[in-house]
Amino acid sequence: MTEETPVFHVLTVPEALAAENVDQQHGLSSEEAAARRDRYGPNRFAEAKKEPWWRSFVRQYADPMQIVLLLAGLGSLYPLKQWGTGVLLIALTLLNAALGLHQEGKAAAAIDALQKMMIVKARVRRDGALAELPAEELVPGDVVQIEAGDVVPADGRLLRAATLEIGESALTGESLPVAKNVEPVASAQTDLGDRSDMAYMNTNVTRGSGELLVTATGMATEVGRISGMLQAEKDAQTPLTRQLSTLTNQILFIAGFALLASVVINLARGNEFTVVFTAAVAFAVSAIPTGLPAVVTTILSMGTQLLARSNAIVKRLRSTETLGSTSAINSDKTGTLTLNQMTAAEMAIPGRRYVVSGGGYAIEGSIKRVAGEPDVPLEEYLLPMILASDAVVTDGALIGDPTEGALVVLAEKGGLDAVATREKYPRVAELPFDSAYKLMATFHEMSGKIRCFVKGAPDQVLARCRVTPEQHERYLAENERMARQGLRVMATARCDLDTVDGDLLDLLHDLEPLALVGIVDPARPQAKDAIAQAHAAGIEVRMITGDHAITAAAIAGKLGIRGRAITGAEFAAMSDEEADREIGGIGVIARVTPEHKVRLIEVLKRKGHIVAMTGDGVNDAPALKKADIGIAMGITGTEVSKEAAAMILTDDDFATIVKAVELGRALYANLKKYIFFQMGVLAGMIVTFLGASIGNIAAGVPFQPLQSLWLNFTTQVFQAVGLGYGKAEADIMDRPPRRSDEPLLTRRALGWLGLLGLLMGAITLLVIWWADRDNSVDQARTMGLTAFSIANLAFSFTVRSEIRSVFSLETFGDKRFVITTGMSAAAIVLATEFGLFQKILHTTSLDVEHWLLCLLAGGFVVVPTEIRKAVLRRRARSPR
Repeated sequence: MTEETPVFHVLTVPEALAAENVDQQHGLSSEEAAARRDRYGPNRFAEAKKEPWWRSFVRQYADPMQIVLLLAGLGSLYPLKQWGTGVLLIALTLLNAALGLHQEGKAAAAIDALQKMMIVKARVRRDGALAELPAEELVPGDVVQIEAGDVVPADGRLLRAATLEIGESALTGESLPVAKNVEPVASAQTDLGDRSDMAYMNTNVTRGSGELLVTATGMATEVGRISGMLQAEKDAQTPLTRQLSTLTNQILFIAGFALLASVVINLARGNEFTVVFTAAVAFAVSAIPTGLPAVVTTILSMGTQLLARSNAIVKRLRSTETLGSTSAINSDKTGTLTLNQMTAAEMAIPGRRYVVSGGGYAIEGSIKRVAGEPDVPLEEYLLPMILASDAVVTDGALIGDPTEGALVVLAEKGGLDAVATREKYPRVAELPFDSAYKLMATFHEMSGKIRCFVKGAPDQVLARCRVTPEQHERYLAENERMARQGLRVMATARCDLDTVDGDLLDLLHDLEPLALVGIVDPARPQAKDAIAQAHAAGIEVRMITGDHAITAAAIAGKLGIRGRAITGAEFAAMSDEEADREIGGIGVIARVTPEHKVRLIEVLKRKGHIVAMTGDGVNDAPALKKADIGIAMGITGTEVSKEAAAMILTDDDFATIVKAVELGRALYANLKKYIFFQMGVLAGMIVTFLGASIGNIAAGVPFQPLQSLWLNFTTQVFQAVGLGYGKAEADIMDRPPRRSDEPLLTRRALGWLGLLGLLMGAITLLVIWWADRDNSVDQARTMGLTAFSIANLAFSFTVRSEIRSVFSLETFGDKRFVITTGMSAAAIVLATEFGLFQKILHTTSLDVEHWLLCLLAGGFVVVPTEIRKAVLRRRARSPR
């Protein structure tokens, strides 16, 4: 073994065996296999290092809000010795930490799924004999046998291939099984999907048999490299996460400054330390949005339920809103935009063309001829599609080769019964398909003679046919026409023989051409409309595929995907500057590798896009993890892709993504209303506490800490849920995607909220000051708490619409908001009138006069908002 790994796909079989220092017939000795196992390790994937549970728990306290709450709780225990408040605050931090841990996924989930894909047994030649061993015991240099139905246990150079075909769609994205041979490819730079002399771990053998020389195991395999990319890739922050983080820091800065000012003022006034510290704890609890994580989690959870009912399961809660800001979707072709079911779309026989309806492996459909051409019986043209194929199609389910399945279904649509036909005309001889001659032939007794049916590549079949020059040109023209449409073309022919003797391939001459069949993996019925809707919503859609560029471009054109088609190699050859400049005009990237997909996402992110990536194969996993939101297919998707993705489509329907985008946009709009509401009431809280310190109102403590928590987790949370789960606006999908750097709140909005907060805080302080003159401080704080709670309730009504009046009928048209309003009203009453809560919260009962004063004071916030809405409505109606 040399230190530098040879490029096995360019080596001949003897050269490959020499590079691994092994004899094909004898295999490795047990001693040598053990030595290589010690050197290379077991044939399994390395597991990502898992974070200890205690470290995950401690990490939850890195959040600034958690730190403030923890310090406030500890301060309440000592020196204040307010045991109930302290325990409750610390319990709240524990609850937030538990929720954080519950929402987090395991870092190595995708790696675990890859590990589960490992084949259990492999047939290996060791010590000159064939043995069945666990696949993880394989080492480079082992000689392994494979046959139809097997999963390839390791990467390897093929030593023998008998009609061998391997389905590599999960690794390369190629929709069709790849014919394999033992001839080396010409270039070391040949794409993965074109290395016909290689087989790769966890791909599926669909036909034939073969023998391979193991060249890479475990993390050194192509799938292992993907595993390593998954371990190295970190989860991307969602737009909401980034904006909430920025907003939280801004709140903490403002609140911290106000808190410091409040403490300095109270200390300068000569207040006792206990009073000052109590005020500081109450201020800290009130001025930071302690309910923000809980409310955002609640709103996003409700969004995930809506998405689940629409066939989209979101695994990562905060990715729910990311869909709403998505501006670019990179979609895998096979199984996502298409059905992943090969279907005959066209058929041509000498002098006639036919269009085939229906999709997939269902036999419903018809064969329609072009008008003006005389009808002819099609049975003789359809017979070879059944008799020269091995595929079995039953009730829409295929067993066998997908291309053969398409031909069998075509014959069934033409009125032939595949089972009965094969029973009537059994094979007397067979020439299996081989990549060397690219055709298959079967021989049957018919009318006292031997009839041979042939199907295969058009150029190979034509070369063995007896045709005139005119027929030859017409045949080639028809083949080229279908190929330009992205169809995979298969040809059929026949000949009659007296006997079947000798080399069967030599008997295939002077054939009579029968039909050319154009086969395609058809687009999903809803995909074209879904792409059109995405374009209308300002979302760029790109097709990413392992298929050839001409096939991908044809399908993209039918789907309405904009932009030209390039290959992965062309994309890789671009510099970053060229890629950034050209990406807007590219709609299809074909023959891609996992690295190409990840780079595409990086290019789009540099252009400011919020990127969604759909996929179903192992090869899609790194890109799914890299994207702002990865979307896996639930039916055809591999476990690896499902684990790496943030969302799973249970119906594999591209149209579901558009519905999810609409729900995501509505969710973000509602979250924005909640944030608007939360910032307004927080501004009111800061003004209330800072004003109380400056004016020495209620000893600088307008609300007790538990009163602040009660307000946060009742009225404010209830109204936030009502706002966050409101109805979507009708034109939400006619707007362009929001920019990734668009702030949740503009400066103008923050200024307006500051004015409203100042108003709510000033009115609350006025109520407390008035009540404190003739009543106890508990009575004054109770009236202040009630007035401020009612102001919060009234304010929530004003933020439901930017221009619609709160007095319109639509205000009460949202059932959920009406219910949460009733809950908030009940919480306000319970806090003041229910004995148990009076003891806990240190509140008192209010008489009618006090209630009327609180209602008037709290409801006053509606006045300026209604004036502003009236101005905005007038501007909207006035001609520009």
